[in-house]
Amino acid sequence: MQGLGLGLCRGVLVAAARYRSLQNAHLLSVATPHVAAPRRAVSGASKDTGERQKGFDLSLLDFLVCPLSRKPLRYEEATNELINEDLGIAYPIIDGIPNMIPQDARMIQRETTGPEVKQT
Repeated sequence: MQGLGLGLCRGVLVAAARYRSLQNAHLLSVATPHVAAPRRAVSGASKDTGERQKGFDLSLLDFLVCPLSRKPLRYEEATNELINEDLGIAYPIIDGIPNMIPQDARMIQRETTGPEVKQT
């Protein structure tokens, strides 16, 4: 997807995810035509607002890289974000779809690798 705009990349990812879910729903309806397809359990439900979020497909980590550094990202389940350790930024995942727009990324505290040096 190199060379494509971020909006187009996101559109391709959304279309692929929808295609995969439609394919699974079709298989369920063919196997049991008289029974409605069961709803999937949704992970990452927010306890205080009652909102439900779709889970992130970890297989996407094989394809996704940071649009700024072109380096692999790490998934942080606690915050539901994709983390770029080198740049210290986190991309939010909304409804199971990573928002890889750099302007929407959040700066995070990078861990220091050595002792802090104070200048006097």
